[in-house]
Amino acid sequence: MTKFSPFVGLLFTVLLITSCGGVKDYQSSAKPITHELWDSLVQEHVSEAGKVDYKGFIKDSVQLNKYLMLIGKNHANDSWTKEQRLAYWINAYNAFTVKLIVDNYPVKSIKDIKKGLSLISTVWDIEFIDIEAVTYSLGNIEHDILRKRFDEPRIHFAINCASVSCPILLNEAYTAKKLEAQLTQQSKAFLSNPEKNKITANQLELSKIFKWFKGDFEKNGSRIDFINKYTEVKISPSASTSYMDYDWNLNE
Repeated sequence: MTKFSPFVGLLFTVLLITSCGGVKDYQSSAKPITHELWDSLVQEHVSEAGKVDYKGFIKDSVQLNKYLMLIGKNHANDSWTKEQRLAYWINAYNAFTVKLIVDNYPVKSIKDIKKGLSLISTVWDIEFIDIEAVTYSLGNIEHDILRKRFDEPRIHFAINCASVSCPILLNEAYTAKKLEAQLTQQSKAFLSNPEKNKITANQLELSKIFKWFKGDFEKNGSRIDFINKYTEVKISPSASTSYMDYDWNLNE
């Protein structure tokens, strides 16, 4: 067993405390942006089934970086509607995930991308997303912003972790105007896909997303109550539940 010096132990503690601090609100005067660049990119390089052409994104890196710069210069703020802010952060998460893969391609799995102290950091802890005066990680966006501030469990079907078992990357940008329909569409598509979930009236083989974020789906009833809103199968409250293996291979 490896022994750590007192300095390393102190560093571990400091980093752990810092990582638990969350993301502070940032006041910006930015106006809501359009997501036409991202819409064009995903239409070109993402199939309807959610397969991502990362080589195509690499060829279109100028346009991808242009969109990321647009996000980086316009921080979502309270002057935007809830729908505008939610669409912004979903698109930001997805676009920066693609950027992370593109910058490290070829890679077998997003989980193979690590920086810093491997004992305490994962790819979702890498702080590489600069938006005005704030630097974020993908974990910050997912947990401190999307999950914490919006109380919208369907975000789990909208953000994409570049892996086979993830909900698919939608091949259109999320927009405030279409957001409700898009979130409903993604929820139904994810639950009806037998490679992601297998659902019958009395038996559930669910994605581990429903295990990892169980509490998010139980804020307004049971998990089965939530799933019943988005599946044609009427699930019994006493249905048995198990979880499918999660495939972290790249979704290309």
